[in-house]
Amino acid sequence: MLAFAETIQLFPDGTLFIHVGLILIMIWVLNRTLYRPINKVIEAREKSKGGHSSEAVGILSDVQEKEGRYNREMLEARSEGYGLIEKEQNAAVSERESKLAKAKAEVAEKMESGKAEIQKQTEEAQLAIRTDAEKIADSIAASILKG
Repeated sequence: MLAFAETIQLFPDGTLFIHVGLILIMIWVLNRTLYRPINKVIEAREKSKGGHSSEAVGILSDVQEKEGRYNREMLEARSEGYGLIEKEQNAAVSERESKLAKAKAEVAEKMESGKAEIQKQTEEAQLAIRTDAEKIADSIAASILKG
């Protein structure tokens, strides 16, 4: 174990450049032998399909655009519907308020006419009582003077 401990280096030396060079050579060899043929096969497949994958992408984007437009139009329709509901509610409230005010005015008018009628009947009753009281007083006075 101690023999290997002496050969472990913590700092890179000239072998780092050799390793980097080997990696670059491997990449170049892989591109030439493996990746280029695979890319050619993929391109040939795409051409044989007639480019339908790009058509599918176009259809998908068209569907997404239509879905977005649908959502916007639904939001606008809901907003318009809520506006109409609010407008109708406000109209109903104002109509209710006007009917209520009219009913209050009618009740107040009837109360005033009822008070006036009661006042008139009270005055007539007081006048009748006064007249009857004077007649009774005259008859009592006449009885006392006779007797």
